[in-house]
Amino acid sequence: MSVDDRQDDDVYGGTGQTRTRLPEGSGGDVYGGARRAGRSSSRSLITVVGVVVLLIAAIAFANRGDDSASDGAARSDAGPKSSPTSPTGTKAVGSGFAHDEQGVQSAAANYAVQLGGDGMFSADRRHAIVDGIYTPAAAAKLTGPMDKAYSTDFLSKLGLDANGNPPQGSTFVSRTIPVGTKTLQYGDTARVSVWYMGLLGISGANSTNPVTTSWGTWTFNLRWTGNDWKITSDSQKNGPTPVPGDERASNSEDISKAIEEYGGFSYAR
Repeated sequence: MSVDDRQDDDVYGGTGQTRTRLPEGSGGDVYGGARRAGRSSSRSLITVVGVVVLLIAAIAFANRGDDSASDGAARSDAGPKSSPTSPTGTKAVGSGFAHDEQGVQSAAANYAVQLGGDGMFSADRRHAIVDGIYTPAAAAKLTGPMDKAYSTDFLSKLGLDANGNPPQGSTFVSRTIPVGTKTLQYGDTARVSVWYMGLLGISGANSTNPVTTSWGTWTFNLRWTGNDWKITSDSQKNGPTPVPGDERASNSEDISKAIEEYGGFSYAR
């Protein structure tokens, strides 16, 4: 990995939060319980951001080093299992992208969707995703640190049980929505940045971690391997973050309904 790649890994993160106005008639509370007077005053949000930073640091650490080992092993094509809030579409991880610049941009956008989705919070689904989109060498280095990062304690701080499920009557959402892609380098190896908006939180009447938005840039180093693009390493940084609009935050019932009715995308471009 180059010096530039290692520097990118040092800024691996995407925890910037946009400002959100409160819903009308809520008495200043979001989802009936989690008061959000501002970024610095939201203890629950700070806790979530803190553990996400730790998770990102663990993944970045695993990405360090030389990924030049043989990539010839067969990949797993198993995608995440379906659920009401799972991404929709016929293409799954490792679906096969064109060996051209548009193909590698499509791969990067879709890999951001998979890595930012709720499937990462279930061990079996996470393993399938990692095996499907990273080179075998990179996946072997990532699996252990990721399992440790997505610990029971980490999931608990997000309001999830040991299997990544939210409390009964609540809806968990974790989605990455690509806004655009940019090719930084292209060849048999490529470097692509994905600008995205993220959704993370639990929608429910008693949720202390309401669904919030974040903006970030996810940069992927990819290699053409086994007739597909595979990630050798990746990094994240905050922003660019647009100025928030004046829309008021919806209540938990509306958010939960939207999450259930509007499935995310398994194929983003």
